[in-house]
Amino acid sequence: MSKFSSANTQIALDLPDWAIEEHNKLPEFFQTNEERMATVIEFSRINFQRKTGGPFAAGIFEKNSGKLVVIGVNRVMPFNCSSAHAEIMAISLAQKLLGVYDLGAEGLPAHQIVVNWRPCTMCFGAVLWSGVRSLVIAGDGPELEEITGFDEGPIHSEWRKELGKRGITLTEDILREKAIDAYKEFAASQEFVYNARLGSSE
Repeated sequence: MSKFSSANTQIALDLPDWAIEEHNKLPEFFQTNEERMATVIEFSRINFQRKTGGPFAAGIFEKNSGKLVVIGVNRVMPFNCSSAHAEIMAISLAQKLLGVYDLGAEGLPAHQIVVNWRPCTMCFGAVLWSGVRSLVIAGDGPELEEITGFDEGPIHSEWRKELGKRGITLTEDILREKAIDAYKEFAASQEFVYNARLGSSE
């Protein structure tokens, strides 16, 4: 059995170098949901093109002003961490940058998360607990799984109502076809698709 030490009891997740460089090129404010989603989708594309993670990205913005906080990308395979999904990365980095564990804390502007498809089972829960007041998605439906082969897990049949019960507004189908085109590009690249047990029920 390995000995425990401060070195092997730490978890460190970060964005790839290209994402930091791209962040520094972005404007401070994005006025429309379409502008925000277009940037998120572009980050998702670059992520698999650069082989730094899967075809997923999520951005945290101030809902009303459109001020960008951070865009996270999927980092599961580079860090051997199955929870390092784009939404988890974005929410965690935003909370670190703002010095809060609740993005809806008193005194903060309302925050929004923009994702290039409906969050998976795990990330849907993370959205609920994050404190964001708005979720914007490119789409919802079987296309993501059918095109890419990723397993998004079971989602509550009344997931939209669950958002509403927690005061989180939902905006759907923002640049849906553009997001689907990116998933098709990923599928054509034949990059490895990670699923727990590779989708086996055994």
